[in-house]
Amino acid sequence: MPTRAYELMIIVDQDADDAANRAVIERVKEMVAADGGTTPTVDNWGRRRFAYPINKKNEGTYTVLEIVTEAPNLDEIDRFLRLADDVVRHKLIRLPDQEAARRGLLSAAG
Repeated sequence: MPTRAYELMIIVDQDADDAANRAVIERVKEMVAADGGTTPTVDNWGRRRFAYPINKKNEGTYTVLEIVTEAPNLDEIDRFLRLADDVVRHKLIRLPDQEAARRGLLSAAG
């Protein structure tokens, strides 16, 4: 199975403390590492205002992770994030190979 690069954005509830936010991110990193993937960068964007209210909330804490994996565990990560109480929204996208190479994520594999 080919190694691919993904970008995962997670929005954690504004009422969750920093420890809860870190716990969600660490759990995702552990799940990626369990199947041999890596998380080269974790970019914490901090608290941002939503364009519209979500679940009667106006703000959330945004974090973007770059993930390099063969993707056998992405369904598990998606399920974990859907079920996590503190996660308001998440979005996982596969980066095009050109963009992944530009960012230096697939240099060893591709």
